[in-house]
Amino acid sequence: MNQIFALVLMVLVAAFSRLIPHPWNFTAIGAMALFGGAYFPSKKQSLFIPIAALILSDLVLGFHETMLFVYGAFLATVLIGWTLREERSVLKVGTLSLVTSAVFFLVSNFGVWLMQSMYAKTWAGLVECYVAAIPFFGNQVAGDLFFAAVLFGAYETLKKVSPSFAKQSV
Repeated sequence: MNQIFALVLMVLVAAFSRLIPHPWNFTAIGAMALFGGAYFPSKKQSLFIPIAALILSDLVLGFHETMLFVYGAFLATVLIGWTLREERSVLKVGTLSLVTSAVFFLVSNFGVWLMQSMYAKTWAGLVECYVAAIPFFGNQVAGDLFFAAVLFGAYETLKKVSPSFAKQSV
């Protein structure tokens, strides 16, 4: 199996996971962005392919007014993944998964506060928005950690069990 094909397939499967029933915010999206940033051979591919997969899944799920913030946080996660390009470890991937969960939480909920009329456009309204989102944050952290373990673990396992795969240069 070609490494690029494997990377693209893993990203598409991760994006598809949004389309099957799951607990709120327990998705592979954050892990997919981190994984893409870490493994795609060019930085252009690491930005384009995960974003394209996200757009494909959003074509099914629908678009919304806070998408700019969601996509901004997603792109930030790809950039964070770039720090894993040279050296990956369980501790580093786990730590950066937590960081990306926090970035997504802060950016996407800021978007909810700014773009929707649910909260007053005051400091108190912003705090209220973040507090209301806390129950969803636990699922996001769990999803990011779980799917990062699956994606990074599966890819590294594939490299170990298939000597010809590991020898390919991407």
